[in-house]
Order: sequence, then C-alpha cells, then structure tokens
Amino acid sequence: MSSAIRRIYGAAAAGSKTDWLGGAALALVLAGGAPLAAQQRQTDDDLRALIPDAALSDPEGWAKAQAAKKSVAKEAPPPVAIAPLAASAPPVNLAALIPDSPMDVIAGLDLPWPEPGKEEATIPIPAALAAQEDGETLAAAMERVPPPGAARLAARNPADAKAQGKEQAKEQERETILATGRARLVWPADAVAMPEREAFERRFRDLSALQGLGAHDADALAQVVVRGSSDRKLLEKLLRVYGYYDGEVTQSLIGPDPGADGTSGSGAAAPPTGVRFDMEPGARYHIGAITTGRLDDTGKDAARLRAVLAIKTGDPLDMDAITAGTNDLAKALGEAGYPFAKVPPASLTIDHARDEGDVDVAVEPGGQYRYGAITSALPRVMSPNHLGDIARFKPGQVWNQKDVEDLRRAVLATGLVAGVNVTPRETAPPKDGQPGVVALDVAMSRAPVHTIAGEIGYDTGQGARVGASWENRNLFPPEGSLKLRGVVGTNEQLAGATFRRANFLGRDRQLTVDLYATNTTLISYAARKVAFATSYERLTNLLFQKPWTWSMGLEVEASEEREGVPSGVTTGRILYITTALPLRAGIDSTDNLLDPTKGHRASLRISPEQSWARETQSRYARIQADASFYRSFDKVVLASRVRLGTMPGSDIDYVAPSRRFYAGGGASIRGYGYNLVGPRNALGEPKGGRSLYEFSIEARVNTHFFGGALQLVPFLDAGGVEAGTVPKFNDWRYGAGLGIRYRTGFGPIRIDVGTPLNPRAGDSRIGVYVALGQAF
Repeated sequence: MSSAIRRIYGAAAAGSKTDWLGGAALALVLAGGAPLAAQQRQTDDDLRALIPDAALSDPEGWAKAQAAKKSVAKEAPPPVAIAPLAASAPPVNLAALIPDSPMDVIAGLDLPWPEPGKEEATIPIPAALAAQEDGETLAAAMERVPPPGAARLAARNPADAKAQGKEQAKEQERETILATGRARLVWPADAVAMPEREAFERRFRDLSALQGLGAHDADALAQVVVRGSSDRKLLEKLLRVYGYYDGEVTQSLIGPDPGADGTSGSGAAAPPTGVRFDMEPGARYHIGAITTGRLDDTGKDAARLRAVLAIKTGDPLDMDAITAGTNDLAKALGEAGYPFAKVPPASLTIDHARDEGDVDVAVEPGGQYRYGAITSALPRVMSPNHLGDIARFKPGQVWNQKDVEDLRRAVLATGLVAGVNVTPRETAPPKDGQPGVVALDVAMSRAPVHTIAGEIGYDTGQGARVGASWENRNLFPPEGSLKLRGVVGTNEQLAGATFRRANFLGRDRQLTVDLYATNTTLISYAARKVAFATSYERLTNLLFQKPWTWSMGLEVEASEEREGVPSGVTTGRILYITTALPLRAGIDSTDNLLDPTKGHRASLRISPEQSWARETQSRYARIQADASFYRSFDKVVLASRVRLGTMPGSDIDYVAPSRRFYAGGGASIRGYGYNLVGPRNALGEPKGGRSLYEFSIEARVNTHFFGGALQLVPFLDAGGVEAGTVPKFNDWRYGAGLGIRYRTGFGPIRIDVGTPLNPRAGDSRIGVYVALGQAF
C-alpha cells in the first residue's frame, strides 16, 4: 500500500462514518500493484462520477480538506437532505443516526445511562424469593388431590361411602406407595401395559429424590414440590430406558387424610406431604436396524462377536440390554485377540413414525495380535522372566484380555508392589491376514517389603502366649522372603527362621524351608524339639481360590518328649528321631475360603514316617481324610464335617507323643479341652491314639444385627480317639453349644461356647474358643 493510501486511511479514521466510507472506497479504487502516481485513470463512467476530481489530482490535499470539514461538523452538525425514495416517504434526518448523538428519553426507564470514562453501572439484582414462596409458585401449577381414603371419610351417605370404598379399593390395586409415603405411582388398570413394573419401581425407589425426604422431616411445601418435579423427570427418563418413548407422567400434590372437618385438625388446610404420579407408559418401542461399525473386519470372528451383542431387530427396546450387550462385545473383542479395539456406547436413533429405535455401535476392532515379550519397569523387584513364570500365557498365543488382567492381579498378590499397570505395545502390525505382535509393558510401583508383627493371647488349653516376627518379603529376589519369629508363653517357647520362594517354578507354587526349636508343655504331652522341614506346594489364597491343591515335603526332627502329667508325676522324657515324607491333595468347590456357604471340600494326607526310639527303629504311616459340606437354606447355612484317621505300622509307644492322634478343642470336639479326648494311660494321662473319628454339624443363622454381619451358630460335635488302627467307635464324646460370628471383610471372627455332654473326670464344664474364620 502506498503512503498516499495510508494517509487516506488515517484521515478517514479521524472523520465521520460517511467520510470513512468515502475514503475506503477511494482506497479500494486506487489500490493496486503499481505505484499510485503511475496508475492509469481507466475507470468506467459510473465510478468516475463517484470520485471527485480533487481526489484524483491531489489525494493528500483532498484528505486534509475532508478532515477540516469533519471538525466543523462536530461543532454544529447541519441537517442533510436527501431525495425521498417515494412520494409518501418523509425526509430522513441523518444527524439523528450519528452514534455520538444523545438518545431520546424513554418513558418509565429511570436507570441512568453509563457515561464515557466512568465505571459501568451495576444493575441491581432483586432479592431471591423465599423457598416457601418459590414452592407455592411451583405448586400453583400442580393439581391438589386428596389421598386414597379421603373420599370415603368425606362421604355422608353410607351407600355412597360403600360405593366409593369399592372404587378406591380398585384404584389401590394399581397404586404403589413407596417406603416413606412421599411418592405414589398410579398405573393403568391393565397390568399388561408395563410388565417391567416391578423392576421399574425398584430402580425408581433407589433414585427418587422424594425418598430422601424422611417421613419425620418438616412438611416444607417447596421441598415436596421441587423434589416431585425432579422425580417426574426421573420417571420420564426411566420410561425411555425401558423403551416407552410416548409415555406420559402427570404429577399432583397429595396431602394427609383430612379430619372430620376437612382440615388438618387445627382448622387450617393440611399441607401437602407427597406427590402422586399418574403413569401412562404408552406403547413400547422395538429395536429397528442394528449397525456395528467395522465389526466385519474381524473376518471369521465377526458372526460370533455379533452374537455376543445379544440384541436383534424386533426385540423390545431396552437400554439396559443394549448397554449390557455393548459391554459384552467389548469384553469379547479383548478376549479374542483385539487389544486395541474400541467399542463406544451405542447411539440410538428414535423413529416415532415406526415406533422403533435404530442402534449403532461404532466398533473399531483395531486388528488381532499375539503375545510378544514382557518387559518390567522394576527388573530388580520382579524380572521379565519371573513375570513370564507368573503369566498363564506364553509368547505366540493370541491376546486375551482376561489373562492379562489375571497377570496384573497375580503381581499385586505378591505384596511386593503397590500398583500395577499392564499396557500392550505394538511391535509388529497385522499383515496378510496374520495377527500382529504386541509386547506387554508392566509398570509397577514399589510397596514396603519389611513386616514386623506381634500377637498376644490366652487359651485355657495352651496358656498365655506372646509372639513377634520380622520379615523381608524380597530379601532374595524374586519373591524370596526370610522370616524370623519367636514365641514366649507359659506353655510354649519357640525360635525359628523360615525361607520362602513364592511362584517358584510356576504360578502359585511355593518352596518353603523351615528351621526351628521349640519347647511345648501341654496337658497331653511335653516336648523339646529341634526340627527341619521343607515343602513344595500349590497354594490357594483369597484372591485365587484353587479347586485343586497339593503339597509334598520332607521333615526331620529330634525331640525329647513325654506323655502328659496331669497327675503331677513325671515319668521322664524319651528321645525320638523322626523323618517323614508328608503328601497331601485337596479339592475345594466352595464359594469362599474363610466363610463358605455352598459347595464341599475334601483332602487326603498320607505321611510315611520312620522313628528311632528306645533303641528301636519303627516305620508307620499317618493317614488322615477330611471332608466338609455346605448348603444354604434362605437365611441359614447348614455346615457339616467328617474326619477319619489311622496310623498303621508301629506300636504307639514308638511314635513320638506330639505325632499321635488327639481330639478336643475349638477345631475338633468343642466343649472339651485341647487334645484331651482319647485313651489315657495308667496314671490317667492323655496317651493319644492310632485312630481318629470326628463328626460335626452346625447351623449358621444370619441375623439383622449389626447390619446383618452377626450370625448365631448352634452346633453339635461328636468323636473319639482309640488305640487300635481300626476304630471300633465305642468311645464317643459329645459336645454342644452356641457360637456367634461377626463377619468382616477379611473373614468372620468366631466365638464358640461349648459344653461336654458326657464328660469324664477332670473335663471342664465349659469351653470358650476364639479364632478367625469358621470352625471348618
């Protein structure tokens, strides 16, 4: 742009709007790629007539002249007369259109206009309406109807009252009064009009705003009206959820039953306390066309995945079913090898002419993949190789989101990390119909690895006991822990060290090595022992309860033991050196590890053992079978258990007392002392036996106390121990009692009080047992 044109713009900015338009038009005409002085005057006749000659010959002088004229116009703007557009059109005063000219006074407007250079005026805001006034305003639009029963009370004639009573009873058959009485839903007489009524009402009851207004709250009109309006919108939304897009909901205020005089009893009209909703669901819409985006890109998997959506054209329109099907489809894609699949919420297009809704699920499969390598963000805590041992999949297998989530939970279960995130990363894209490859990046955050624990307790059979332990759960990575523990008590002293390697040579497999020394003094026996034990087992736990478990091990112990001395006579200790190869297998179909309510459990333990005692070498086997059964009946869980044991081989005198069979106690025959059921020697001391039989039954009755967390448990236990390897079942002991269970998030706390029904001399009349978890 030339300097002359710039001056024209500046002059126009200083002048009036008409001057600026003129200057702008001139600039547009004169602007061009060549300098202004050299531009040819090649304009048509119309444009030439619009441009003053002075502007063409001397643009700068013309602009200054226009600015001077504007200065004069500001002091006294003259009226401008223009030719009328029509004979009837009055002349227009252009001076009135100048922005700087004052506005005429408007009648009734007393708000001062803002002045230039001063702060803008603030418009005063009227005071807010009181809540009650607002409620009365809203209530004016709502019909006030009496509650059912009002018509009957107001009837003067007995015959009329009887007829009205029948009519009212008919209406009540189609009316639902919610828990607080604040909301009443009235349905059409034809129940077929909405077969989903029960589910509909249950959902409304959970979400209703009126339900939150307690029965004893102040009957504030505003609260009832505003919450009622909110509930009406909720009801309309719920109708659409179930496919009733033509449904209508009419709301009206409803009050308490009037007195004989038609008032609340004080002479004043009773205030409304609830809202009545008259429901008209209308016809239910159905599903029309269904589209699934690019789901067909999954090839041979498309038909199976489409079936997972579980909706089809012609089905009743139900947003719950559509949402569930969409979620199931997303899950199925993840389990079929599509880690990057995107399944957005379904979109619904309602066609009121067809009474149908078209469903569109814009699926983006993203390609199928196989597993590649696993990487670890904390290799010193958990190496990639160890993560591969924990995973239930191997490289080359098709991606399955369920297995990936299982790996994440398994890493958390180690207790070594506080958080885990497993992210797929493409390393090779799908090509020529073959799946691609994804690596799994496992990001983890450290958790504390040191644990210091303590315990204190008392038991009538085992005395006072104080214990403490220190553990480093990852002293020998990966998952190699060392635990040091000690116990000081009236009847037991212990010191030991335990090494554990979790997830050793496979998922949920554990290697344990234990070395300890203990001194135990019980009524049944006394033993000073040094022992070494190792085992390799498949574990079950709260996160991953296994249907099958097993273990195998080796035990070597040297002990000085004697049979118990309740008579106060000490018979001396005998040295026993024992080796054992314990084997165990178990099955578990219950629904909960600590508090089962259905299913069964069974286990078998066989331990071939060899003993050196009294200068004699003996061989024998300890065999024990356990089974328990659980069944639910409404609010009662019936639980039963059986235990059988035998010890064929050596004479019992060559078996260390601590390894013999005993019965009695909180996990055996309740009501009897710990290990006090069984044969006794000539001094009346518990001797233990070579065969065992126990049976228990209890009813775990749920109550409403403490929010349903408390159970009452009557129980009956029976059993015995005999000297022979094959029991004759001729020495039964019975115990009965009552227990309570307080259920917590980590299992029930158990308190049982039992009494022996056929005690022997020296047996206590009452036994109290406190523990975590059910008795069996």
